[in-house]
Amino acid sequence: MIRQITLAVFATLMMGPLWAGPPTDAGLKDWLEDLRPRALEQGITPATFDAAMTGLRYDADIIRRDRNQAEFTKTIWDYLDTAVSDLRIANGRKALAKWDSTLARIEARFGVEKEIIVAIWGLESAYGTFRGSAPVINGLATLAYDARRAEFFEGELIDALRILQNGDTTPDRMRGSWAGAMGHTQFMPSSFQKHAVDFDGDGKRNIWEDDPRDALASTGAYLMHFGWTTGQPWGTEVRLPDGFDYTLADRADTRLPSAWLAMGIAPVTGSVPDKHGPASILLPGGAGGAAFMIFDNFAVLEKYNTADAYVIGVGHLSDRIAGAPDITQAWPRQLRALTKDERTELQQRLTAAGFDTVKIDAKMGPLTINAVRRFQLSQGVVPDGYPSLSVLERLRAL
Repeated sequence: MIRQITLAVFATLMMGPLWAGPPTDAGLKDWLEDLRPRALEQGITPATFDAAMTGLRYDADIIRRDRNQAEFTKTIWDYLDTAVSDLRIANGRKALAKWDSTLARIEARFGVEKEIIVAIWGLESAYGTFRGSAPVINGLATLAYDARRAEFFEGELIDALRILQNGDTTPDRMRGSWAGAMGHTQFMPSSFQKHAVDFDGDGKRNIWEDDPRDALASTGAYLMHFGWTTGQPWGTEVRLPDGFDYTLADRADTRLPSAWLAMGIAPVTGSVPDKHGPASILLPGGAGGAAFMIFDNFAVLEKYNTADAYVIGVGHLSDRIAGAPDITQAWPRQLRALTKDERTELQQRLTAAGFDTVKIDAKMGPLTINAVRRFQLSQGVVPDGYPSLSVLERLRAL
């Protein structure tokens, strides 16, 4: 789903102007009156604005959902059990067969393999069966009127009005998730404006209806824009040698496959030629789980969703749809994911102990992983960077 905001942009948005109106229908109406001249200054016609904003209601449930979004608390193996289930693989192969000629044309035009596009389709909307039914304009207006991320959602609302003004769809058909992601592959309005294409030639970029052609092609256009390399894998499962130096499993440490091979790191199946370019080693489940050699296309998929689990889910689902085998290495299923409070505590304790995570945000990104690795080194344990309960307990014992 194209819903991610970079940290830099997020920081800028949080410094933007806040609306102080009361959270009521009347407050939303007053806010819309305040928004109207700003929208018109950005090229929205009075007719478009007035037609789209008629009958909007403040939706408190959306605000509750925004305030209480469940942070990603699943382990990678629990996530993959669902994301790459037998049913999703089977349905993906059926979708690929049904739309094969269209997907082949999309692949030829944008250089993105059809299995990758189908995998994104499968994770975002279960191949179009769950595209979202919430009125996008009402949801975005509610979120823009709210103070937490007002500037971001106001921008998305203006872009949604541009979509209506262009005639790609109508307000009643513009439906999606509660947060404004739309269609078969869940584009936010700003991403739609930049990357959506009219692939079926009907004069509209229609990602909402049952026909998925425009949505699938738009996904290809999006990935091409961010630098997708045709023929390059997202990643491949590898076996690590005995005595592997786990400090090398760092996204910043990139080497050609032949260099990794010389260190005893070998693909589980097939070969990985140097023509694919430099790669790094990723351990999403720590030293006790599967290891992957990942390439630049991994970072391109992160433009769709920054979570490693999502990217691995898309990549592995695309491989399975194409007939590749399952991941061979067992996962450490005896471990559980940390709760949000525990992840926050982990960051706080790491920073207090001199292993700065830079941010206290409960997100286990590269900065926290590197801090965990430095702490593990100081403790004489395997420095795999995995934020486990045992790491937190060691910190508590300091």
